[in-house]
Amino acid sequence: MRVLVVGATGFIGQRLVRALNDAGHHVVAFSRSASEESFPEGVEPFDGDLGDPDSLSGLCEGVDAAYYLIHSLTADNFAELDREYARRFSEIASDDGVDRVVYLSGISGDEENLSPHLASRREVESVLAEGSYDLTVLRAAVIIGAESASFRILNDLTDRLPLMLVPKWVRTPCQPIGVRDAISYLVAVLEADETRGETYDIGGPSVWSYESLLKLTAREKGKRVFIVPVPVMTPALSSHWLRLTTDVQYAIARPLAESMRNPVTVDPELDLQTVVPIDQTPIEEAVREALVSA
Repeated sequence: MRVLVVGATGFIGQRLVRALNDAGHHVVAFSRSASEESFPEGVEPFDGDLGDPDSLSGLCEGVDAAYYLIHSLTADNFAELDREYARRFSEIASDDGVDRVVYLSGISGDEENLSPHLASRREVESVLAEGSYDLTVLRAAVIIGAESASFRILNDLTDRLPLMLVPKWVRTPCQPIGVRDAISYLVAVLEADETRGETYDIGGPSVWSYESLLKLTAREKGKRVFIVPVPVMTPALSSHWLRLTTDVQYAIARPLAESMRNPVTVDPELDLQTVVPIDQTPIEEAVREALVSA
């Protein structure tokens, strides 16, 4: 199968390209910095920019299925850009007869009072759904991996703040997933026709809070942290607090911090594990692997 990965040099994209290539697919890897040196042998690089229509000629020609992994969090107008890029991709994919598109989105709890980041993810889902292909949406919470921005924030905090006065969102429930499991689900849906046109949640085997994830990360590093939630610290204030406590680019950390107010656990009725079961990785193991690779 000829499979296009849009956003192929990102945290998820690089791993997905390798997994699809290992599975025997003909992979086209699209990014603004695509080159043969960036990917395994046999992968076809496609250097282009969704902000530059002239660079997209032939992007979806002969493509059977595509993964859409674009998020523009580093831009102040990320929601506008994500809307524009998703619409442009949807039109190209539809015109060229792409059969399936898979989009990696985010879990957002009760769908009320969404942060700008999660609201943008929902809007992209709606834009992509307008295409003539079958769309499959996978929604994840925190993805545990060495290059994950969310995990890097947790890792930085445990390094720098043995005593933390933290926002109350540290006790928000979440259901993280190890990056290996996220990739396994993404690859598996391609062979599962029943996932066409459907939306699923993906998560690990257990529910945590950001506080318990912080303590787990510290423990795996042989450290202890003392956490005191401060109810008066708003999402906006906490995003500025992160500017002082993590090396993650502020433009990325800010929307992620604002999203942490939303409970992000798997809805049992939308759980992909009931449709495409995999051997799920315990979060303790996923954190351990991420720390080794960091």
